[in-house]
Amino acid sequence: MAKTTKKKETVNKNNEAPVVDVYSLAGKKVDKFKLDPVVFSATVNKPLLHEIIQMYRANSRQGNASTKTKGLVSGGGKKPWRQKGTGRARSGSTRSPLWRHGGTIFGPLPRDFGYDMPKKTKRIALISSLSAKLKDNEIMVIEKDPELKKPKTSEIAKLLVSLKTYGERVLFLYRDTKDGVIIKSCRNIENMTIKRYVDFNTYDVLSNSKILFSKETHDAIVKRLK
Repeated sequence: MAKTTKKKETVNKNNEAPVVDVYSLAGKKVDKFKLDPVVFSATVNKPLLHEIIQMYRANSRQGNASTKTKGLVSGGGKKPWRQKGTGRARSGSTRSPLWRHGGTIFGPLPRDFGYDMPKKTKRIALISSLSAKLKDNEIMVIEKDPELKKPKTSEIAKLLVSLKTYGERVLFLYRDTKDGVIIKSCRNIENMTIKRYVDFNTYDVLSNSKILFSKETHDAIVKRLK
């Protein structure tokens, strides 16, 4: 496991709460909204973000590569020739690593590349990633989550078009819904990722171009991280 850098949860105390535009579901600016400065105006810890991304990418590795040693390769039960008297080097099996179709020496075997980091470290990294996205003007707030009675992909697509984000990599964060209508409406849209406010992580934030959530979801995110 890689050594972790010293972590400090620092907030830019001189800055007031950052203010962003609020968009309606029709894509029009309707209001201004103050984001929580602790979560969205913290100092961006780039070394920590690098470590966290390495961890998530390592955890996503399958580690399925597998080779066979000479004891696992089929065949080779019969000694190719007698031990002495032929003038050739002695040999006990045709599946020796020195032979064609033989086993592999020190080849890869299935393994787990995953490791974990402390919860506090992951929390600080998540706050840092959200602050970085705000500095890059890549956070968009809508007045409320779409209210759909049944799954309708076209409604979500229409929202993205009105916000001029259709086709971009968008992470849509939402509050809990019992029936999963929003999830079903979003999952067929290319480059769009949908996550509950309690499930998204630093890798989700940094791997998308835009972060989209409602004012209510903002309050839930802040409650989770504070």
